[in-house]
Amino acid sequence: MNTEIFLKMENIHKRFGSVVASAGATLEVAENEIHALLGENGAGKSVLMNILCGVLAPNEGSIVFKGAPLKLGSPREAIQHRIGMVHQHFMLVHNLTVAENYMLGQGSPLRLIRDRSELCDRIRALSDRYGLDVQPDALLEDLSVGQQQRVEILKVLFQGIDVLILDEPTAVLTHQETDRLLLLLRDLVADGKTVIFISHKLDEVMRVSDRVSIMRDGRVVRTVKTAETSPRELARLMVGRDVLMELPREPVECGQVVLSVTGLSCNNELERPAVRDVSFEVRQKEIVGIAGVSGNGQSELALALAGLLPAKSGSIKLNNKEVTGMCSTAVRRLPLAHIPEDRHKMGIVLSLSLAENVILHRYTDPPFATRGLLRFGAIAAHTRELMRQFQVKASHEDVAIRNLSGGNQQKLVVARELARNPDLLLINQLTRGIDIGAIEFVMQEVLRQKVAGRAILLISTELEELLAVCDRIFVMFGGRLVGELPPDRGRLEELGLLMAGNTAEAARLAAATG
Repeated sequence: MNTEIFLKMENIHKRFGSVVASAGATLEVAENEIHALLGENGAGKSVLMNILCGVLAPNEGSIVFKGAPLKLGSPREAIQHRIGMVHQHFMLVHNLTVAENYMLGQGSPLRLIRDRSELCDRIRALSDRYGLDVQPDALLEDLSVGQQQRVEILKVLFQGIDVLILDEPTAVLTHQETDRLLLLLRDLVADGKTVIFISHKLDEVMRVSDRVSIMRDGRVVRTVKTAETSPRELARLMVGRDVLMELPREPVECGQVVLSVTGLSCNNELERPAVRDVSFEVRQKEIVGIAGVSGNGQSELALALAGLLPAKSGSIKLNNKEVTGMCSTAVRRLPLAHIPEDRHKMGIVLSLSLAENVILHRYTDPPFATRGLLRFGAIAAHTRELMRQFQVKASHEDVAIRNLSGGNQQKLVVARELARNPDLLLINQLTRGIDIGAIEFVMQEVLRQKVAGRAILLISTELEELLAVCDRIFVMFGGRLVGELPPDRGRLEELGLLMAGNTAEAARLAAATG
């Protein structure tokens, strides 16, 4: 690895009104290295990288690239300087083919259509070179999430970049897809590329990176060689304190069945089958996990259980009471708490304050209202108490929730739902997009709720999350439950095969390992 610094971002400041997103960050990246960027939510990682790829302009600071000053006005200019970024949320048009996505923004449509054959040949050649298995004529909406990510990465490489920035690239991948991606990053470095890798998964950072920079409060507080550090030290540098790497779990005996799902089937919003004949139970003092790659029916299952999507057939019972067909308003009156997959779309209203978000769905209930009139003092006191208990960092309960980091937003959603004292806790993607400090806190809280007698259904694409807290794990593929496993890290490969739909190979592996 060449240790000569060829990219330096120095004293970068970025403000959004009164909010300071980058407070003088300085980052140095060597050529032909994989440089990991770690930090809590709101530390400034994505802002710094969005400046580097031309999405944002800094208020102050400078960038030197390959020995020359660099000023960028757009992502197109960044690509012209051979810097590209794969964002956490893919920038692809789903009703177009791979080749058509690559055509977008590349010049005259007539010329591109005329040169389509050459374009497809270039895509195939580049795909073969890096073993990405991208087919130019494939329709995006027919591809799995892992395949779409390979399309996105190849799209950036197609531009002829030297620096590739990846923002949380393994968030929605199976175990096998993650291994494949990390090998790809090494191949890219061997081919002369430089990679900046934003992640919150410390094991992946340790496996693939050469150096790690840790950000806190908009600054880079330390850069270390990966070979000279450990996950525990990185976690401490990120959070500013020691973090539990393994959560203590108390053995408890399960109680009676709280949730019973039998033969449940439902369609997605496009009226296509999404959940197919699903049956399972969740008992008191039990955490049942559902693993799977995004798009295999987990979202629709959670929505159906929450009364937000109608069932086509089957039964849902809560405490032995039939609740199938209840509207979402009626379900919210049940002893069921729902922590949704997308907190921005379904969990909070970004323009409202913390206090207003805390009483969503409860603004007519005592003690928050009397005779139709809101009791602002009671609402404020309740919100402050939840903020204290769940360590939500905000200056005041009247602050708009959009000003909080993702981790603090998630903690407020968890606090609000648990304050309802539910019998069943329905959680979809508990730790998505939050940092290691917030992950530690919310997962400890989930374990406390289990011991307190709650029944918990935890749907997640994060295998480590499921392995850390679950008593049983189902795997969902193509809308069906295709397997049930114990939370055994020794069976990660089997889990990954089931998540990819390879049930025959998973069964063969299970038989071979006993």
